[in-house]
Amino acid sequence: MPSLQDKIVLISGTGGGIGYEAARRFAEQGAIVFGCDLIAENHQASVKRLAAKGLTLYGSGEVDLGNPVHAEQWINDAIKQFGRIDVLFNNASAARFGNLEDFSVDDWYYTTRNELDQVFFSTKFAWPHIADGGVVLNMGSTAAWRGTTATGKVAHCATKGGVVAMTRQLAAEGAKRGIRAVSISPGFIQTPGTAAFVANPEVKQQLLSGVLLNRLGEASDVVSLAVYLASDQASFITGSDFVVDGGMLAT
Repeated sequence: MPSLQDKIVLISGTGGGIGYEAARRFAEQGAIVFGCDLIAENHQASVKRLAAKGLTLYGSGEVDLGNPVHAEQWINDAIKQFGRIDVLFNNASAARFGNLEDFSVDDWYYTTRNELDQVFFSTKFAWPHIADGGVVLNMGSTAAWRGTTATGKVAHCATKGGVVAMTRQLAAEGAKRGIRAVSISPGFIQTPGTAAFVANPEVKQQLLSGVLLNRLGEASDVVSLAVYLASDQASFITGSDFVVDGGMLAT
């Protein structure tokens, strides 16, 4: 089993489904987890849930990583408390969806700000503090690899494609310093934030269309891979994107 004992792990979006699951699993593996979320109440709810399991989640909520000042402060707070970064998990994101003819300029900027800019800002400010052997783990999406006729994703496809491409370049630049960079591209994942889609039988059937394993993804499906990729067991893996989609892209 991968061990992350005493690794300093920064995870964004710890108030959400995947972020909470990541904080829990990394902490169970012995990592010291420092998180944040745009909504302070959601982060604090995760703090309490983990405390009930005897686990600790550090950091505070209401951090807007699309704002470079907030992103730099989040990194500085972690360094002030722990002195280094072993793993940066750029998990948080937010997007707007719509077909191109209906998609506003504000929708475009909202999505690029909250899915691409914040990955760059967090990584930029963390980069000087990432230890030799450290890892940058970015959240991509199957939207980086395919379009869809079901839901307009023009900005989401662009930003997640950018995250996957950025990851490859981070791997190239980080190699001389012993920093690995990898990305994970999930298909549809069931979380509290996507519950409304799953509750609609027609939408759920659309989501399952083409998924070879005939089920929707769970947060644990993504996080299990993240734990491995962040660990020393994956020390020869860098610059790659890993799809977690139940076989959807294979069809």
